[in-house]
Amino acid sequence: MIAVVGPGAVGGLLATLLHRAGEDVVVVARPASAARIAVEGLVVRSEMFGELTTRVAVAPAVPAGSAVVLAVKAFGLADVLPDLVRARPAELLSLLNGLGHVRALRAVPGHVIAGSVQVESAREDGVIVQRGAALTVSVPDAAGKSRLAVALRAAGVDVRTRGSEQEVLWHKLAFLAPTALLTAWADRPLGAALRHDPATTEALVAEVAAVATADGRATDPARLASLLHRLPETMRSSLQHDVAAGGPTELEAIGGELLALGERLGVGTPVLARVVSDLRARLSG
Repeated sequence: MIAVVGPGAVGGLLATLLHRAGEDVVVVARPASAARIAVEGLVVRSEMFGELTTRVAVAPAVPAGSAVVLAVKAFGLADVLPDLVRARPAELLSLLNGLGHVRALRAVPGHVIAGSVQVESAREDGVIVQRGAALTVSVPDAAGKSRLAVALRAAGVDVRTRGSEQEVLWHKLAFLAPTALLTAWADRPLGAALRHDPATTEALVAEVAAVATADGRATDPARLASLLHRLPETMRSSLQHDVAAGGPTELEAIGGELLALGERLGVGTPVLARVVSDLRARLSG
């Protein structure tokens, strides 16, 4: 059995694809979400996979010994961690953003895989809407043939191996951090956010690259900037949506962790600090 914890925009999409591929899937959700899914199922509108409505089993807790796809946002980890420890999953694939969650997941018995996912997916009026032609799950080399990696490939997900655990997490965080922070700070789609304040954009990208490099993931700021400008201009980040809604958000898991890591590594991040401070003020106001 595969348990998907957090059947939102990402988890719900993966649960739907796994169920469609013939896997025994259960989704683990909060009471209100569980009640809705039990009645309506998971409804997906995808540019890659079409329109799908899937009836999946719903549970209030992770079944003991199941293989787990953990797709909650970083701020939701503390709520589900005790249940994960209790369930002793046969395998756990984490798809959380940032770096700090890995330390907390060490408390979970069994095989824990720190992975990442790249997809533009959002929940809109109860429907999971996936845009674009990218759905990629990255895992460390050692997990390339794991139970969940094999199941996701069979379900149509592009599963890639990217070296060590740290390399997998930084591969996403290096472009996610400036994308999420700039779109949220400017409250504009990515293209407009990158052009909103060119000096801030350039400095923020350079600081993120410097922290990544100091942490062992060599990152060239010019190449990172080029990657950001190749992404869809209309892209909006989940952090942007959450800040606009007033939180909770992944601001601390993304921006806050980078600030703390930069301080530990002796990397100056004044522009990153200003952007994070502005967003914190917006959320507290």
